[in-house]
Amino acid sequence: MATTAPVHPVDEVPPVRSLAAFGLQHVLAMYAGAVAVPLIVGGAMKLSPADLAYLITADLLVCGVATLIQCVGFWRFGVRLPIMQGCTFAAVSPMVLIGTTGGGLPAIYGSVIVAGLAIMLLAPVFGRLLRFFPPLVTGTVILIIGVSLLPVAGNWAAGGVGAKDFGEPKNLALAGFVLAVVVGVQRFAPPFLSRIAVLIGIAVGLAVSVPFGFTDFGGVDDADWLGISTPFHFGAPAFHASAIVSMLVVALVTMTETTGDLIAVGEMTDRRVEPRTLADGLRADGLSTVLGGVFNTFPYTAFAQNVGLVGMTRVRSRWVVAAAGGILVLLGLLPKLGAVVAAVPAPVLGGAGLVMFGTVAASGLRTLAEVDFKGNDNLTVVAVSVAVGVLPVGVPAVYEKFPDWFQTVMNSGISAGCLTAIVLNLLFNHLPGRPGAQDGAAAPEAPTVSA
Repeated sequence: MATTAPVHPVDEVPPVRSLAAFGLQHVLAMYAGAVAVPLIVGGAMKLSPADLAYLITADLLVCGVATLIQCVGFWRFGVRLPIMQGCTFAAVSPMVLIGTTGGGLPAIYGSVIVAGLAIMLLAPVFGRLLRFFPPLVTGTVILIIGVSLLPVAGNWAAGGVGAKDFGEPKNLALAGFVLAVVVGVQRFAPPFLSRIAVLIGIAVGLAVSVPFGFTDFGGVDDADWLGISTPFHFGAPAFHASAIVSMLVVALVTMTETTGDLIAVGEMTDRRVEPRTLADGLRADGLSTVLGGVFNTFPYTAFAQNVGLVGMTRVRSRWVVAAAGGILVLLGLLPKLGAVVAAVPAPVLGGAGLVMFGTVAASGLRTLAEVDFKGNDNLTVVAVSVAVGVLPVGVPAVYEKFPDWFQTVMNSGISAGCLTAIVLNLLFNHLPGRPGAQDGAAAPEAPTVSA
């Protein structure tokens, strides 16, 4: 009697009820970060409320499409892992500069389209670099991703950046309550409920926040029922050389960040990323970025916020995140639904974020536990890389006197730490004749490159 091969957990399709719950959990975890980029860029350009709302709607729609491309995939596009896509924060400063110095949104979108095409062309090159990501480097990068995200959760817990009541004890109390609910559900609830601990924590936190005045549903009444993003809504794209150069630097940064995120999810799901699949994931990033430039939004990358959710819930199915992508498409087409999700208070998200982002850092430590630290310089590689990666997170203005291209690379703790880890690993473990190099840290541990 013939037996069918077991399905890898990444490819399992949960029941519809589970898909909806798990998918909504991913959406709530990334929503605030997803809409932050259009809010910041549009606000800096002093766009009207109607144009700001249009940018957010377009962003949610393309976020959903980009997530579906990455998770479901077609041909050589998509890593086919549970990866959420969202606008990269690395592009915020260059886009604000482009938009406010005479180029406007058309110049932003022209540079975004070129950057997306460049990412698609460079994807195979980055795929071949995977051999430079042994456990020593990947564990360090995953650790830096988690530590870099913790201040985001901290700002949410305190009330959100710019909030009038930022840091009020009531905000931190609400965040602490949500954190306690998430931990309690994960520890004591049945298996299915423990896997949606974040969703339950956010739902309970929202219910508690309503009578205490944390929520504002005023935006729901003002939002339209239907919103459709049309290509080049703000005019035909303009291609300015200076804008394109700055966005190409951003493209290299986002490719580095995405590489770290894809490797992290591959580790968490027990489906190690290979050079070809890495190239496919980066190629999907490039396609999504081109779509962003066409449909009035911005560059896209793998969203690190959701990496921790995969590790914490141990739900590894890519179809769960694909369901989240479908929900984002709906939110983009139905702005009123998006306004309801936007009403979730920042402290509620902060309480859940502390668990998720801490999980990413802990996953990095788990990977580093596989590395041999005896009789070699691997500890130095980790120490210096983490220090360089955390520096711009702890001291955001540390590089403000440097050129714009340098700030774009180094202000991202993920890209700065990743590049440092790669260089130091090569320096200590790959140079010819280096005494004491250990196989556990060097290239043989890494995936081989296919011809």
